[in-house]
Amino acid sequence: MSITNFLSLLGGLALFLYGMQMMSNGLEAAAGDRMKEILEKLTSNRILGVLVGAGITAVIQSSSATTVMVVGFVNAGMMNLRQAVWIIMGANIGTTITGQLIALDIGAIAPLIAFIGVAMVVFIKKPMVHHVGTIFAGLGVLFIGMEMMSTAMLPLREEPAFIELMTSFSNPLLGILAGALFTAIIQSSSASVGILQALARSGLIGLDGAVYVLFGQNIGTCITAVLASIGTGREAKQTTVIHLTFNLIGTAIFTTVCVLTAHTAFSLTDLVASWTPGSPDAQIANMHTMFNVVTTLILLPFGTYLAAFAQKVLPYKEEKTSEVLQYLKPLPSSTRSLGTSAISVQQVDEEINHMLSLAYENVEQGFGQLLKYDKKIGEEILKREETVDTLNREIADYITNALSMELNNDTSAALSIYYHQITDIERISDYAVKMENYSKDRLQARLNEEERDTIDSMHSMCMEMYDARHDIQKSETLRRQSEDVCVNLRKRQMQRMKEKSISSEISMMFSQLLTDFERINGHALNIAEDYEIISHCVQLQID
Repeated sequence: MSITNFLSLLGGLALFLYGMQMMSNGLEAAAGDRMKEILEKLTSNRILGVLVGAGITAVIQSSSATTVMVVGFVNAGMMNLRQAVWIIMGANIGTTITGQLIALDIGAIAPLIAFIGVAMVVFIKKPMVHHVGTIFAGLGVLFIGMEMMSTAMLPLREEPAFIELMTSFSNPLLGILAGALFTAIIQSSSASVGILQALARSGLIGLDGAVYVLFGQNIGTCITAVLASIGTGREAKQTTVIHLTFNLIGTAIFTTVCVLTAHTAFSLTDLVASWTPGSPDAQIANMHTMFNVVTTLILLPFGTYLAAFAQKVLPYKEEKTSEVLQYLKPLPSSTRSLGTSAISVQQVDEEINHMLSLAYENVEQGFGQLLKYDKKIGEEILKREETVDTLNREIADYITNALSMELNNDTSAALSIYYHQITDIERISDYAVKMENYSKDRLQARLNEEERDTIDSMHSMCMEMYDARHDIQKSETLRRQSEDVCVNLRKRQMQRMKEKSISSEISMMFSQLLTDFERINGHALNIAEDYEIISHCVQLQID
């Protein structure tokens, strides 16, 4: 093989993998933030779960990408282990579509498919059409790369050393190891199967040797999910065990059948070859499809046992988690993976709700301190304020990292709004701490009934604003009412000062408290306005 052919092979592989990434990006942009909702509706039973996994993988041509998405969802608590089993099974079926398309010689019209996709992106302004166009363009680029690889490998037919190497793969163990290793290196079973088909089409390897390489490729594709699970929780790692176990069982079954039936009238490879006798790449595609469909049918009744087995292999253990963060967990190790939009939006929303509840817990106790001081409660407020400050930094860092992952426009817009929202929340907690500081002046005993009722009224209005955070109209109404209350209270305070019926210390405290009350509700209205905008950006079910 000349250096030119070798470079063409690398270039073709690069186009193949980039086309796959384009398709994944297109699907992420089209449905990334809705992925959780889609999966929840369609994984209610095992059959639907398998169909969903197969469908998603057929669109993006990558079981690895689908499995990494599932790892991310399980790690984020958006999917349980048993739901993940069915999607992984389906992903293994969906990935065989690539081989079938290669066998149909769709590469001949690949430039046309790429042109249609690019035309949709360039000439049509609708965002959804752009996303679909990206998927089509990626499919075209993928098969152009496949054609380049096939052409580059043609000279290998005349290389004795390479032919001898291919012949050695008829040894089951060598074939499986070679397939697993090569697929682990390029992290794409679709690409490695495509290369195997190109070798078969060139007459460099027969089906008898190719089957063992093919079985190994199904094992090697698990490496991507394993890498993505690094740094994730226990359940996410158990998901990768399920993926690996599925392919190991399938390999064991099919290798045994192939070895036992070799050179007999019931040879499995002869049977598959007889379906398409003149098309070696179709034979490999059919064997690949059979491997995954039959393995799925065999293991489908035992999906819950696969999950239980994974839990035995990696039993749950108490993991060291952040004392502050409740919902934010590491995104998949891949810098860009399908489902990142859904994961990031869900986790940020839940963590911000956690942060907001802490801030308003401080507000509630802060008002309580003004009426009855308790040193222990004061310490709780200050400790909670430290937690809110830490959450502010942690959430900001998470959003910054998520925004660097090329999320779709709607998700990026939503995360940007969340980024500003945490500042409002942090300020609300600051004002609660100021109330705690006022309460240390020990003015509680000198408050009369009217003053206590005023504090209770402000407290109630603040908590109403909190409860109405997802109702913009109610929030705006409450904000106007609180402004009217402040105007009336200031007038009443001036009148009492003239009458000398309020002490200067309590008057000063009330002046500061009224300002803080206004600002708390001002920030609360900002938060409600943010949620209104976010609800238009993403399909998010807000609790």
